[in-house]
Amino acid sequence: MASETILEIRDLTRTFRRGGDTEIHALQEVSLTLERGEFVVVLGTNGSGKSTLLNEIAGGLPPESGTIVIAGEDVTRWPEYRRARLVARAFQNPFTGTAPNLTVAENLALAAQRCSGNGLAPALRHERLDMIAQRVAELGMDLEDRLDTPMGQLSGGQRQALTLLMATLVRPELLLLDEHTAALDPRMAEKVMRLTQKMIHREGLTTLMVTHALPQAIRYGDRVIMMHRGRIAVEFSGASKRMLKVQDLLDRFDQLRAADLLDESAEAMLRRLYV
Repeated sequence: MASETILEIRDLTRTFRRGGDTEIHALQEVSLTLERGEFVVVLGTNGSGKSTLLNEIAGGLPPESGTIVIAGEDVTRWPEYRRARLVARAFQNPFTGTAPNLTVAENLALAAQRCSGNGLAPALRHERLDMIAQRVAELGMDLEDRLDTPMGQLSGGQRQALTLLMATLVRPELLLLDEHTAALDPRMAEKVMRLTQKMIHREGLTTLMVTHALPQAIRYGDRVIMMHRGRIAVEFSGASKRMLKVQDLLDRFDQLRAADLLDESAEAMLRRLYV
């Protein structure tokens, strides 16, 4: 069966504070393709461009240049709300993307209506509530008996698990995970990652996940891409991904930093000679 391209990014560029002394090249002609069902992990140090990349895909930032195609539709100029029928996202903060004063059931019902444009009342039909209770039970967090609990009363881990469920109740073409376990303790982070893996595999979701956790990059996903100074600097896939170790990633980071120092030294030398 032929593969189907879900995400195609070509020459995506984004510069902040253009022309100033503190100009930042957040993305520099980034190109990336994800096929249906692929799970790709994005690594990078602070300022490497990984979060900017997700914001561009989701529509939170207008592109300076380049194109973004999702499920065959050129969304480059689409606003964020219009991309919502194609893209779902989970954030680092467990309290982002949910309504703390609404109950668990109400939050999930609204998520189920994400692309319909209808209100809350039709979302709370009995058949939908039954479906919500079943899906919550599958999380294994004993939340199926707490559907009437306000979301704000739950722990961060519980809320993040429900946020994942909200993102996938209506199957998105593309799931974006923006360091969605970074605010959790190690035990809960691992539990949420196992839930993430289960949901991705069960629904066949095409997923792009940003993380700082090197063990997650080793254990999860089909590919790892490493961003540096707004570019995709390294990619691991196939056998190289399966054999990947944390030390390999650390060594690559060291090599990129060493190259930076060489570039800076060469620039300083040229300035001394010619300026």
